[in-house]
Amino acid sequence: MIKLKIKSGDTVRVIAGDHKGSEGKVLRVYREKNKAVVEGVNMVSKHTKPSAKNPQGGIVKKEAPLHISNIALIDPKSKQPTRVGMKVEGDKKVRFSKKSNQVL
Repeated sequence: MIKLKIKSGDTVRVIAGDHKGSEGKVLRVYREKNKAVVEGVNMVSKHTKPSAKNPQGGIVKKEAPLHISNIALIDPKSKQPTRVGMKVEGDKKVRFSKKSNQVL
């Protein structure tokens, strides 16, 4: 399994696909599928049957996962999409922005 450069809580921008240009916070990352769920992006309608939890049933809007290659991390300094690198500082491995060289 490969190490992903995006984690839950990161702010990202969609760089390809139907939702290109939208920004949001990463809610969940699926490492085994190389996908991430971004808040408010790629909304789908899910039809649910009535149950004890949801007695009414009906149509529920929820976010669907996007492929990791279609999203880019937002650099906190320049507010632009950036690539992410890894480097060792002391005895820790840290992520850094390739655009501003700032540790994330």
